[in-house]
Amino acid sequence: MREVAPRYFPSGSPVSRTSRFGGQPFMIGLAALVAIVLGIGGIAGWRAFTGAAPELDRVVAARQLQARAAQASEQLVEKTKGLEATQQESIDQLQVVQDQLQTVRRLLAAQQADNKRLSEQVATLTESIDGLRQSFASARADDPAPSVRKPSRKKKIYRSTNRKRGKSQS
Repeated sequence: MREVAPRYFPSGSPVSRTSRFGGQPFMIGLAALVAIVLGIGGIAGWRAFTGAAPELDRVVAARQLQARAAQASEQLVEKTKGLEATQQESIDQLQVVQDQLQTVRRLLAAQQADNKRLSEQVATLTESIDGLRQSFASARADDPAPSVRKPSRKKKIYRSTNRKRGKSQS
C-alpha cells in the first residue's frame, strides 16, 4: 500500500512551507479570488478613468458598418438598374440594326434579280441587233450597186444666187 502524507506537519518536520501551502486548497482559491477581483476592479477603473466604453464603440462601429453596407447596397442596386437599362437599349438598337440588315438584304436580292433580268434582256437585244446587222449585210450584198445621184437644181440655184449677191456687192 501506499502511504499518504499527513495533512498537518509537526513544527519540527523537514517539510518546507511551500510544500505545506500546496496542501491547502483554501489558500489557492483565496489567491485566485483576489486576482480576479483585482483584475475586474482594474478594468472598471480604467473604463471609468478613460470615459470610453468599448461596447459602445463597438455598437457605434457596427451601426456605421451597417449604414455603409446599406448605402453600398443601394448604390449597387442603382448601378444594376442602370446597367439593365443600358443593356435593354443596346438590345433594342441591335434589333433595329438587324431589321435594317434584313431590309438591305431583301433590297440587295431584289436588285440582283433586276440586274440579272436586265442583263438577260441586254443579251437578247444584242442577239437581235446582231441578227439585224447580219440580215442588213446580206440584203446589201444582194442589192445592185447604188446609182450616183445628180445634185438637185435648188442647190445650183442657191449657189448661183450667192454668186450674184457677191458680185453685186462688190
